[in-house]
Amino acid sequence: MGLKQFLKKVFLLNLFWRKKHFKLGIYGPPNVGKTSLANYISKEWTGEEMGTVSKVPHETREVTLKEKVVIEKKGKKLEINLVDTPGISTKVDFEEFTKYGVKKKDAKKRAREATKGIIEAIKWLDDMDVVLAVMDSTKDPYNQVNITILGNLEARNIPVIVVANKTDLKSSKIKRVRSAFPQYKVVGLSAKKGDGFNKLYDALFDASREVK
Repeated sequence: MGLKQFLKKVFLLNLFWRKKHFKLGIYGPPNVGKTSLANYISKEWTGEEMGTVSKVPHETREVTLKEKVVIEKKGKKLEINLVDTPGISTKVDFEEFTKYGVKKKDAKKRAREATKGIIEAIKWLDDMDVVLAVMDSTKDPYNQVNITILGNLEARNIPVIVVANKTDLKSSKIKRVRSAFPQYKVVGLSAKKGDGFNKLYDALFDASREVK
């Protein structure tokens, strides 16, 4: 078999083995832009947003699912079930909400809901085919929550793409994210401005080859 025929065979095998439909989970700490990211993807391909964006932490307190989101690029299609999850945190303190003007009673309720949402999000990990681990590129990415999320994904052998969000801000440092987690594919983007999504979609098509 010549080199040209061999390369053609490899190309056809890649097309055959690439899974065309999978569940994509969006994970990360609170306020890194997970719902903004989910909203952008969902709005672009379905015309509908998935959730409410707020400066108040833990605004998303339940797992949200958008089924049959079909991404098209260069004649290829990829169908995903998009899952937006509550922000993962090691501790939820009701006083965190009162700083944003939430009354004490409501703050305690939010804290309980947020804690429940975190537990739910972790349980959903077992159903994920690919995960976007979203990080705030303006902050030090090497923290306990990010390390815990990536460790859980690695233990489950789930393909992961690290998303360095908020590249529209001057303090954004994508290189810092890449240096912290060199073993992962890192895509920089701005969910707020809609920048960098073509690279994210390319990464998703690549990741689909790893889905079992």
